[in-house]
Amino acid sequence: MANHKSAKKRIRQNEKRRVHNHYYKKTARTAIKRLRGLTDASDAEKFLPKVVSMIDRLAKKNQIHKNKAANLKSKLTKHVSSLKG
Repeated sequence: MANHKSAKKRIRQNEKRRVHNHYYKKTARTAIKRLRGLTDASDAEKFLPKVVSMIDRLAKKNQIHKNKAANLKSKLTKHVSSLKG
């Protein structure tokens, strides 16, 4: 267990950040699943920019790797375009 005051504060901060990061990561994962489940092209087109924005924010904060973000965006865009035609 931490003995120093600064170490105790660091533990509190880490826990707070972990919960905060988990919320945004989980929200983005749920949105991705929801987008993949859509079958209507117009709904998917409207929802895609919101999901891409979520993914970009996660990558910017290094919660997911930038290459993973690029792969996700690419696959989701392909999925939405496949719904059109």
